[in-house]
Amino acid sequence: MNRLTNTIRPYAWGSTTAIPELLGTPPTGEPQAELWMGAHPGAPSRIDRGEGPVALDTVIAADPRAELGDTTVKRFGPRLPFLFKVLAAGAPLSVQVHPDLAQAKAGFADEEARGIPTDAPDRNYKDANHKPEMLVALSPFDGLCGFRRPTDAADLIDGLGVPALAPYADILRAHPEDKALREVLAAVLTAEPEAMAESVTAAAEAAARLSTTDSPYAADYAAYAQAAHSFPGDRGVIAAMLLNYVRLQPGEALYLGAGVPHAYLDGLGVEIMANSDNVLRCGLTPKHIDVPELLRVVRFEAGDPGVLRPEAAPDGEELYAAPIDEFRLSRYVLAPGAQARTLDSGTPQILLCTAGRAELRDGDGTTLTLAPGDSAYVPASERTTLTGEGTVFRATVAA
Repeated sequence: MNRLTNTIRPYAWGSTTAIPELLGTPPTGEPQAELWMGAHPGAPSRIDRGEGPVALDTVIAADPRAELGDTTVKRFGPRLPFLFKVLAAGAPLSVQVHPDLAQAKAGFADEEARGIPTDAPDRNYKDANHKPEMLVALSPFDGLCGFRRPTDAADLIDGLGVPALAPYADILRAHPEDKALREVLAAVLTAEPEAMAESVTAAAEAAARLSTTDSPYAADYAAYAQAAHSFPGDRGVIAAMLLNYVRLQPGEALYLGAGVPHAYLDGLGVEIMANSDNVLRCGLTPKHIDVPELLRVVRFEAGDPGVLRPEAAPDGEELYAAPIDEFRLSRYVLAPGAQARTLDSGTPQILLCTAGRAELRDGDGTTLTLAPGDSAYVPASERTTLTGEGTVFRATVAA
């Protein structure tokens, strides 16, 4: 087992205080958006096995079977198949969607064949992998996840009292769910920019006013007003009104599969995802939006956002179940004096302490203490026990 030294990504939407508070370090005054734990080549964690710090992807590449285990290598190749993060949103992230595996492979191959540079601003597919993800709230966490029922979205839009938006509400009530959602999203994303900006401004003013009333959508309106404050005139504000607003309480989670539009708005959480950079954006962003490709990838299925709560096992592990093989996320809430938990999966693991103190012990008796924000990497070939008083998240590969 090895302590991880991790990189903090300073994206503009990041909170200036949440990650420093977790780590117990002074704020820098700059956004600190994501703490990356893993072997993603963009910012791999580093470990030191006595010869100085080495990037985790380099360590894995030197002996993938020892680090990842035979099963993981056979299924996913000689690389860690997930990326684990602490995510701290101080402003909305873009409304976005991820392709499924077949779409990612086809899209990547097509853009490679057309010679589009990987770093081109209009490139959709950075790699040939899908990007299912899960977020577990560490604080109250606001987000958008999946489509509302069209009639519900129509009622919310009508409640704003903005005449220019009334045709969207009419469409939402007049057609079958998938057709209605597709038609309105396409109309919003292709509308004349100046007219749409005026509609967004009027909608934002109305949403801010209604957020303090007894409207059944008051909390939703507050979220959309805040998004409009961060992205004035952005058509994504109207696109976001088609989505379910959800506030997660600490310990609750969202699983975001392929084709599900979503956005994180505000809060601190842990996030795990398949190792991919494929994102198609729908709004709340100055970046490229490829409307035809987006409409091809989005799944126009309305429903509940599906808030997850962990399932407890007899050994104290609390599993956040997800229909994906690249990652498996669970949590231990450790009590003083409790029996040590044995973590022996035959797969690579990353352990993150988010509260209290945790102690790891390997088969040789070596110990490693984790404080909040500290993390450790455990190769597949090692057996580790866990004790302490606090909360530890365990990221690994589904067996």
